[in-house]
Amino acid sequence: MHFVQLVLVLLSALLASAATPTRTITVRDSVHPPSSFVSTDANGNFMVNGSQLTFVGTNAYWLPTLNSDEDIDNTLGNMSAAGIKVVRVWAFNDVTTIPENGTWFQLIANGTTTLNTGANGLQRLDTVIQLAEKHNIFVLLSLTNNWNPLPLLDNITDSLTSNITARDVTQGTNNSLPRNTLSNDYGGMDAYVREFGNDNKSHDQFYTNPTVQTQFTNYVTNIVNRYVNNTSVFSWEVANDPRCNSSLPSSATCTTLTITQFHANISSHIRSIDPNHLVSSGNQGFFCADCQKLFFKAPPPPTTSATPVVKRRAAKPLTKKRLLAERKAAQKEARKFEQRTASASPGGIKIRGRWVSTATKRQDSADQGVGSAFDGSSGVDSEDISAVPNIAFSTFQLLPDQDNLDFIIDPSLPAFNNTVNGGINWINRHAEVGTILSKPVVLLAFGLVTQANAPVFVPFNTTVAPFGPDSGTNQTTTQPFGVTDQQRDDAYAQWLQAGIQGGLQGMLQYQWTQGNLSTSTGTVISPTVTGTGISPEVTGTGFSPNDGYGLQGVGYVIWARAFSDILLTIFAILSNAQTQAVGVLQQAAQAFGPD
Repeated sequence: MHFVQLVLVLLSALLASAATPTRTITVRDSVHPPSSFVSTDANGNFMVNGSQLTFVGTNAYWLPTLNSDEDIDNTLGNMSAAGIKVVRVWAFNDVTTIPENGTWFQLIANGTTTLNTGANGLQRLDTVIQLAEKHNIFVLLSLTNNWNPLPLLDNITDSLTSNITARDVTQGTNNSLPRNTLSNDYGGMDAYVREFGNDNKSHDQFYTNPTVQTQFTNYVTNIVNRYVNNTSVFSWEVANDPRCNSSLPSSATCTTLTITQFHANISSHIRSIDPNHLVSSGNQGFFCADCQKLFFKAPPPPTTSATPVVKRRAAKPLTKKRLLAERKAAQKEARKFEQRTASASPGGIKIRGRWVSTATKRQDSADQGVGSAFDGSSGVDSEDISAVPNIAFSTFQLLPDQDNLDFIIDPSLPAFNNTVNGGINWINRHAEVGTILSKPVVLLAFGLVTQANAPVFVPFNTTVAPFGPDSGTNQTTTQPFGVTDQQRDDAYAQWLQAGIQGGLQGMLQYQWTQGNLSTSTGTVISPTVTGTGISPEVTGTGFSPNDGYGLQGVGYVIWARAFSDILLTIFAILSNAQTQAVGVLQQAAQAFGPD
C-alpha cells in the first residue's frame, strides 16, 4: 500500500471516531501570561504566545556548515513550505586544529579552548537562527554529542595514515568524507576527554572529571548567553544520546546515577543563566526498571487534563515484573504459533497431540533478564532524567538500525512488521513517562535506513559505511540491507499515528535532505574535482550530508509536505477540529497526485 493510501485509511478511521467538532483548535492558557518563548504548562503541553504548540519537525545537524546564507535561507524556506515547525541543529563544532576550509565553532587543543566568533564560526549559527525566525521555525539546539569516533587515534593498534585529497578530512577517521559530513564528526564529549581527561581516557570522565566539566560548562555558558533573548530558540538540548560508553570505553563506576546527576547539574546551570528557554536531555530513551532513582517517583493516581490537546493513555509504572510478564506472554503466543505451524517435531516430543519443548527451549522468563534497553547497562534511565526538575520535557529516539531496543518478536510476522510494532511499543512506553510526570514528550529522531541509503549508512559510533566503498570488506548478503521506500513510509505513518494517539507533543524525522546547494572545495558541500595541475576543473552543485537516513531527490519536499500535513491533520482530528482536518487532508492528497 502506498503511503498516501495508507494514510487515507488511517485518517478515515480517525475521522469516523472523532468527536463533535468545535469551531477552533486554539487552546489558550488563562493561568500563565502569554510569552513568545516556548514554555510548558501543568498538563504537559508546550505553550507559546498563550496557545498550545504541537509540531512536526526534522533534523539538520549540518545546517550551519552550508556554504552560503542563501543556501541556509532556501533550506529553511523549504522546511517551512513542508510544514516543519522545529528543526534540530548541532550548536557545537569542535576541532583540534584550525581547518583551512569550512565552519568550526571551538578549538580544543594544547590544554585550552578557543571560541570562533568569526564569519566561519558562530556567525554561521547566528544566521541559521535569524533565518529560522524569518520562516517561523523554532531551532532546537544540541550542545554536544556522545559520539565522536576517531578509530585511528583511539585504537593504538591502528596506524595513522594521511592522504592528500581535495577535501578537508578529519584526522583520525578512516574514511574519505569531508569534515562535518557525518553527525559524529563535530567533536563532542570525547573531544573534551581526549584533551582534558585523565590518563585512562574513559568516556564517562566527561560527566565526572572537574576539568572536563569546567571546559564544557564554559562553552555552554557562551552559547546560551549568546541566544538568551532569542525567541526562535525552541530549547537547549544537553547532549545528543548521552550514555556511559561511546567511542571511548566506559569505566566500571559509571551508572545511571552518573548520567542523571550530570543532567541535573548542567540543566541547573543553564536555567541559572537563561530562565527564558526550556532544557531537555536528548537521550536515546533507554530505561532502567527497578533501578535506584534520584528524582523519579511512583506515578500518582490517574488524572485527566482539563484541556488536553490529545487524550493520554493511563500510565503504568515500568517495572522488571511488568516487563518479564510481557515477555512471558509473548513467548506463550510464540509457542502457540510454533505448535500450529510445525509439521514435525523440531527436537521436541509429541505427547497426546501437543509439542513439549526440549530442555534447551524451556526457559524461566525470570532468568532471561529484561534486555539492554531496560536494564540500565547503557547508563541511561530516561524516567529519572525526565524527572529532573530543570528538564522541561522528556525526549527519546527511535532508530532501530542503530540500537537494540529489545523489541518483542512475534515469529508469525515478518521482520519488518516486528520492527514497526516494536517502534509503536517504544513510543507508547515513552508516552506513559510523560503522563506520569505531566511533562511534554518529544520523539527527537525517528528513521529507518532504506536499501537506497544503505551504501552511505554510517552507524553513529563508526566512521565507515559497512555497505559502502570505504568499508574495506567484501560485504555479501542474501538480501539487500534496509527497507524499501514503501516500507519506510508505511512504518512512519504507523509511528506517527501511535505518537499522536499516545499523547506526544512533537515528532522529528531524521533527517532532512536539501539539494542544489552551492559547493566549495574543502567544505562539507564539496564540488566534483577533476583533472590535475594548477587549475583543476570544479563543477556541480551538491546535496546536504546524508549518514543513511536522507531522502534524496526532488520528491522529498512533496513527501515532507504531505508528511507534515498528515501529522497536523491527526492533531486536528484528535482536537475535534474535524472540518479543518478534512481540508488539510485534501491538500495533502492533492500534493501527491496520482500514485
